[in-house]
Parts: sequence; C-alpha cells; structure tokens
Amino acid sequence: MPEYLLLIHQDEQTWLAADPAARQRTLNEHLEFMAAHADRLRGGNRLRPTSTATTVRHDEHGRTVITDGVFAETKEVLGGYYLVEAADLDEAIRIAVDVPSPFGCVEVRPIHPHDEP
Repeated sequence: MPEYLLLIHQDEQTWLAADPAARQRTLNEHLEFMAAHADRLRGGNRLRPTSTATTVRHDEHGRTVITDGVFAETKEVLGGYYLVEAADLDEAIRIAVDVPSPFGCVEVRPIHPHDEP
C-alpha cells in the first residue's frame, strides 16, 4: 500500500507565543489523531525549533557547506510530520484533514519507494 508523508507546517513564533492551554490542547488533539488513525500511522514526530536546525548543501564546486538554521526564510516552517499508509491520495488527504494544525497547514506528499525507478 502506498505511503504518504503529512508535513505539518506552522508559524513557529505563533506556536511559541501561544497560551500554554492552547498548546496543550493542540498536543492532546495530536494524541487523539494518533489513536484515531493508529491503523494507518507508520511513524511521526514533532520537530525541535528551527533554531536547532542545520542545513547541509553542496556549492557549485561540489564542496559541502554547513549552515546553522533552516534553508529558507519563511514564516511557516516544518514543525512535524506523520508517515501514513493509505490506499491512494484521496485517503491520505482524508487522514490529513484530521491532523491538528491550528498554527499552519498540512502538506500531503507521496513517498517514492526505493524499488521504483
């Protein structure tokens, strides 16, 4: 069965500034989401803040360049993800609709299997 990555993008500053009760409510909603979709979940985690990120890239000469922080300057950043197994994109979207994302949105991306060209 195909797998899809549900990428949770959020406004990190809004999350950090949110009322502790709102943050706890969102975390509880994620626990409820995981219980409701346990048969389809294959993994997932919350990510540490972007201040802890490191970006690795290669320059035009093939040298490795390591930079503290995220790659792109954007208001919404990747805050977490779920890996789900779904029959097709429509089912993956139905699951993504249930992902708590009060501080942003959820992107649904099909996983490209290693054994496919």
